[in-house]
Amino acid sequence: MNTPSAAEVPTLQAGLDPLAIDPAVATAEIVAAIRAHLVTLGRRGLVVAMSGGVDSSVSAALGVQAVGARRVFGLFLPEAESDPDSLSLAREVAEHFGIPYAIEDIAPILGAAGCYARRDAAIREIVPEYGAGWGCKVVMPGTRLDSDRLNVPLLVVQSPSGEMREVRLPAERYREIIAATNFKQRVRKMLEYHHADRLHYAVVGTPNRLEYDQGFFVKGGDGLADLKPIAHLFKSQVYQIGAHLGVPEEVLIRPPTTDTWSLPQSQEEFYFGLPTRELDRFLDAYVRGEPARTAAARLGYSEDQVLRVYRDIRQKRETTRYLHAGPLLVTPVPLDGPVPEVGEGS
Repeated sequence: MNTPSAAEVPTLQAGLDPLAIDPAVATAEIVAAIRAHLVTLGRRGLVVAMSGGVDSSVSAALGVQAVGARRVFGLFLPEAESDPDSLSLAREVAEHFGIPYAIEDIAPILGAAGCYARRDAAIREIVPEYGAGWGCKVVMPGTRLDSDRLNVPLLVVQSPSGEMREVRLPAERYREIIAATNFKQRVRKMLEYHHADRLHYAVVGTPNRLEYDQGFFVKGGDGLADLKPIAHLFKSQVYQIGAHLGVPEEVLIRPPTTDTWSLPQSQEEFYFGLPTRELDRFLDAYVRGEPARTAAARLGYSEDQVLRVYRDIRQKRETTRYLHAGPLLVTPVPLDGPVPEVGEGS
């Protein structure tokens, strides 16, 4: 793996945390950008889907700073398998900042689209007895720190009696389960744009840098937005701004979750393989081009461990590159250029 030499990487001052920011300065920069983006977009306010997590809460709080609470519209989008805490925390954040909101239960839409039925049918191909009263989630076992093995997804199911079982997922079944589950993110985005259209608002995307860089989003779902005000911020920096803006403590201490499956699931076990605070430090070293041996000494890991995480970061970037791509055209279609004069009678 090609990495710069130590001489090519700026040396960090002793004791300096490269992820530490001045939250007041960072907030001012983001607020100015949001206001400028709204002018560019020709919209007068912001729609934020609020999940009770730190990213959407900070995004909503930044919106209040930029345009005022009355021009930020919070949208709560629970479904049949959502954690009840998500709704209660989202409501707490909205009321804390004075944000008007609406609750849209998307379970009926998901049911009509076959989200649950399609997923459950795929699960029954592996666990025939799976049915009503069972829970499920998909996990990626292990960590990239200590193994270069192929990370094969596992299906975890829980029977109504509480028995837990892990089953290796064949690629076809994995794709079917994920495709069905992705209805959740896409239906949410459809409703966000409905409210944005009726209010003449812009839709705010809420990924942090870790999620944006590593492709932890659904194309046409939570990856779709008009502006993404915190996509340049590492997760730890989002927390710093959240504390500065007064996001409720319950949100700041809540562990990051996917809140997508009927069994509790962390982002770490589903996708990242490491706690987000640790992966922040690895990704920061990676994007700054810090050699593995230097990063290892600074972060307290072995050089081999850092190289494994570096390889995983690169692989996720390559695998999910298409998520960032717009529609591909046969040939460019110019939308700017010379405008002919149009007179009366022409």
